[in-house]
Amino acid sequence: MRARVKYHIIYRHREEYPISVMCTFFAVSRSGYYAFVHRLDRPEKDAALAEVIAQQRERSFRTYGYRRMWLWLKSQNIFCNPKTVLRIMKKYDLLSEIRRRRKWQQMGQQVHKYKNLLNRGFHADGPNRKWVTDISYIHTKQGVLYLSMIRDLYDNSIVAYKTGTEQTVGLVLDTIRLAMKREKKKVAAELHLHSDQGFQYTSQAYFNLTQAYGITPSMSRRGNPYDNAMAENFFSILKTECIYRHKPATFPEWDCPPFKDPTTSFVTAARTAFSGRLFPPARRPDRPKDHSEPRRSVNAGGQKVSPCGRGGTEPAGGSGDPPVTPLRDVFPPLPYHISGK
Repeated sequence: MRARVKYHIIYRHREEYPISVMCTFFAVSRSGYYAFVHRLDRPEKDAALAEVIAQQRERSFRTYGYRRMWLWLKSQNIFCNPKTVLRIMKKYDLLSEIRRRRKWQQMGQQVHKYKNLLNRGFHADGPNRKWVTDISYIHTKQGVLYLSMIRDLYDNSIVAYKTGTEQTVGLVLDTIRLAMKREKKKVAAELHLHSDQGFQYTSQAYFNLTQAYGITPSMSRRGNPYDNAMAENFFSILKTECIYRHKPATFPEWDCPPFKDPTTSFVTAARTAFSGRLFPPARRPDRPKDHSEPRRSVNAGGQKVSPCGRGGTEPAGGSGDPPVTPLRDVFPPLPYHISGK
């Protein structure tokens, strides 16, 4: 028990028991107790800053740790040491919620393997030169929703994403088609697409599509998620700040509060963790707006409805796999164009 807590107990029962007896019982000095009493009338020196931190903590849905909180304070022209922010957040119980561990699984048979061309070089000199991609699971009572996304390492923006009820090669291929449809006029001469060693990325269909688009595949080393850290971190923050804290029952229900406010979106959070930038976000100037919404293929009750077609035109030499139908526009008007400070 801290001395401050003991002083509070002694002060509360000062009319019932002698001060000296209670100080002896709690093993604290009388001088320390009386110094505590004299400080009661003084305002806490950290109270004002703690109030500002508490308000921002609620606005960020209790997801900000002391590092991001310090960056936010700095953006508000409130300058203090990061250790001071950590001390205040510990003192007033304002720390962020702790994330849980994840389990990983290897599935399928590997046909093609590629060199690790990215080699943890998570910075790009221009847009559409280095992309990272991955698939993650979103568990609901209705079933498992699979989310595939592509992220540009130039500004850490989300180029394209697709959702589906099955983890198939087609889900990955549709994500690439959608990304190339949006960026086909701005793709660099040598575009690297980095992934892990999932069976979708080692398949023949993936090889054929990347060759048709002129994309150079890159692949992480076996059992080394740090080689694809930018994709892993995106999903980690997405689940920590939304999925795990709201526990969706059906596919449409996982559209949770952090997605509704662009200043606290998962894209801003993921970018802040690596680049130290904060909102308000600025739109990436070389990327056109595209807020088109895919048609739903599964309703809230789990019943199938009319599917929609592929999101883009497949080049010559494509795989010809069956299309993967997105369930719904899971996110609000897409924040993939968000970038900058």
